[in-house]
Amino acid sequence: MVKRKPVRTRGKLSFSRYFQKLKKGDFVAVVKEPAIQFSFPERLQGRTGLIEGKRGKAYIVKIKDQTKEKTFLIEPIHLKKIKQDKR
Repeated sequence: MVKRKPVRTRGKLSFSRYFQKLKKGDFVAVVKEPAIQFSFPERLQGRTGLIEGKRGKAYIVKIKDQTKEKTFLIEPIHLKKIKQDKR
């Protein structure tokens, strides 16, 4: 679990991550940004999902929770794009 940021980056936001553009079908990992007060469930930290679309400034992310597929609205600063092998 991410509890703290390194001392030199504490309280700062990465604008490149805040304004990143993601496309439908991109795979992302949920990485909580501790500098922003945001209350999403702790069980989402570190999970991976698929971008389904955009609603306002947040993205609709489909994440598999145990056996069910659920959709969450998450701001782009909490998302990190990952590469996925196409098999």
